[in-house]
Amino acid sequence: MKFYNSNKTKGIGVIGVLDGDTITLEGKVRFRLRNIDAPESGLCGGPESKDELNRLLKNKRVRVEEEILDQWGRPMGLVYVGNTLVNLKMIESGWAKYHADKTSDWETLKAADDKNKAEGKGLYGKCWQRENKANPKCNIKGNIDPGNSSLLKYFVPGCVHYETTIVELDRDESWFCTEAEARAAGYVKSLRCP
Repeated sequence: MKFYNSNKTKGIGVIGVLDGDTITLEGKVRFRLRNIDAPESGLCGGPESKDELNRLLKNKRVRVEEEILDQWGRPMGLVYVGNTLVNLKMIESGWAKYHADKTSDWETLKAADDKNKAEGKGLYGKCWQRENKANPKCNIKGNIDPGNSSLLKYFVPGCVHYETTIVELDRDESWFCTEAEARAAGYVKSLRCP
């Protein structure tokens, strides 16, 4: 399935980078890089992610493989400049994370992301927080449920999973100073809290 007119030999031109995982191809086709997830521009790591993808693709022609539509009907695939898999380069840079999807390269992409996570590189170093170093008094952790993005939970010190809960600022998770502040933002107290 092709979502644009592409000459296999010449590839297709990139006319813009929207964020760290979405580009605009010739013909004004918005196209997502498959197997990766990058923060939106206004979130932690968003500017770095967009800058990295722009560095990799500015004035380039690309080849797209393993195209599918995502859950919202947007085209996505593996993007190559020559023989270089841009999706992998984004994960290796640390400014994009692996997103589970079965492609021919998923294991390589996941291994690169696992390495970044273990080393605290990129998003994992800048945007993942177990403690609020900027304001230690605001220590209530607001999390978005990974299986249900509309389920917002908060954890106070003393909750069963408080110590292991990570605030992912690149996913728009938050720190709160009071439970009232967390509730006002739409979060509910975790059932694992006293």
